[in-house]
Amino acid sequence: MDLRVRTVTALHPMSARGTANRLRIVVLGYLVRCPLGGLAWHHLQYVMGLARLGHDVLFVEDSGDHEWACYNPKTHVTGPDPSFGLEFAAQTFRRLGLAECWAYHDALTQRWHGPATSRIDEAWRTADLLLNLSGSNVLRRAALNVPSRAYVDTDPAFTQLRHLLDPARLAQAREHTSFFSFGENIGAPSCSIPDDGLSWQPTRQPVVLDAWPTSPGPLHGRLTTVMQWDDDSTLQGIPLTHEGRRYGRKQASFAPYLSLPRAAHREMELALGGKSAPRAPLQENGWHLEDALAVTKDPWRYQDYIRASMAEFSIAKEAYVVSGSGWFSERSAAYLAMGRPVVVQDTGFSTWLQCDAGVLRFSTPAEASSAIADLIARYESHCKQAREIAEQYFSADRVLRELVDRALVRGG
Repeated sequence: MDLRVRTVTALHPMSARGTANRLRIVVLGYLVRCPLGGLAWHHLQYVMGLARLGHDVLFVEDSGDHEWACYNPKTHVTGPDPSFGLEFAAQTFRRLGLAECWAYHDALTQRWHGPATSRIDEAWRTADLLLNLSGSNVLRRAALNVPSRAYVDTDPAFTQLRHLLDPARLAQAREHTSFFSFGENIGAPSCSIPDDGLSWQPTRQPVVLDAWPTSPGPLHGRLTTVMQWDDDSTLQGIPLTHEGRRYGRKQASFAPYLSLPRAAHREMELALGGKSAPRAPLQENGWHLEDALAVTKDPWRYQDYIRASMAEFSIAKEAYVVSGSGWFSERSAAYLAMGRPVVVQDTGFSTWLQCDAGVLRFSTPAEASSAIADLIARYESHCKQAREIAEQYFSADRVLRELVDRALVRGG
């Protein structure tokens, strides 16, 4: 299937601000600095989806002001050199039919890279809307000319903790005009995401559905996921506690599920990253381990990994669970789009995602075992419903139309 954008609207000159139906949008993302397949899809689908809605779209990335900006997955070195990521971005955007729509700013050398470099100044003058995905880019002075600037938080609870404990980060966040979070329950009485004083609204991952073709699921395949295992004591030096509550990461949720493959009598696999991961105990308890970098080396290898899976099994970061955030993984949305069911830890997402198949949620190891048994017993039905859930809840057309409409500053 041809995954290229059929009409690439990002190439038109940005000589004036757009109209109501055709806006000029700058997407700030994180692709050159961390060139991995799963993360790339998270950002690419905003660019692809907005272009398919008819908007003029430009993807812009800024290195930030630190030397350790760029990760090279071949050498495992994090440093100032963006060359690997620049080639990754060029190949990826070209394959998607968006070859001319991106630019990268290396703040350390004060150089721009990428085919859209010549249009950057004009973009800052004429854009209607800026989307800062994951708050991953600093807003340089020129970006403040864009009248509507939306911060899209993809890491709820952790984002708000950073803001509460780091005044400089909060000040940078306040340079935006609207705030959206994957923590869809944020602000609800049942949700304990720390309050950083910003007016967060719910949003979720957009999925460009025809970029994720379905195929029959392998009933006898493995349940899989991609997981990073990090030191759990701090978040970039910030303690993971607030007002007496612990907000841990994914490995803090994992211990009760260590023996699940044996209990569920099913082959389960982790594509695992992180030097501190307890690989020997995991293997002793029946987990098959793959190298996370190998299965995410580019966007299409990542898709192949999902396609070969029976379903996803994934626990959530402890912070997402204990806060009742309502967060749902962009990776799980990709599994659903390819017709692969997901067995996932409940974060409170059932307040907005309601179904009787396709998404099987659990809160305990016993519930997880029961969910896997149900998955096997009704596998064909779960696969069919998986794609339908992706269409109903994650379609880029629907998600991005709503996001853009709410992010625009009216009457300014």
